[in-house]
Amino acid sequence: MSVEFRMTGMDQFKQKMDRLRNPKKAKSIARKAARQAMNIVRDAARVNAKTIDDPETAEKIFKNISVAAGRSRDSNVIVMRVGVRGGASFSNKNPPKLSGGDTRHWRWVEFGSANNIAVPFMRPALARNIQQVTDKFAQVFNTEIDKELA
Repeated sequence: MSVEFRMTGMDQFKQKMDRLRNPKKAKSIARKAARQAMNIVRDAARVNAKTIDDPETAEKIFKNISVAAGRSRDSNVIVMRVGVRGGASFSNKNPPKLSGGDTRHWRWVEFGSANNIAVPFMRPALARNIQQVTDKFAQVFNTEIDKELA
């Protein structure tokens, strides 16, 4: 699976970043823009998961899909992830208490197994929306930088 996107206006972006002197503010703005952009993927993944959730069980994968900030060793990098709360661990005896129930089985749905075919719902959510995510990030980032520079 390949993903393509395009970004224009980098010269204007560089000029604005040069004018914004506070690196913490720039990182805060980037984090806000990344979260809003990844909300598009979260929403698409929820729609995809609703189509595969079994209506006869209490477990609802779509209710546990969320956006979370991640960590990086590089302090200049912003990481924003979309995932299923509760993870995919089966090692603990007490399942997490989540609004969608115990949905740690999501990985078997997404990736399949020797006995089950894969029904991806997370990966297509990003692949089909990469341009919208990029556009949303650029729009929010640009708006917030303009507010800060005003």
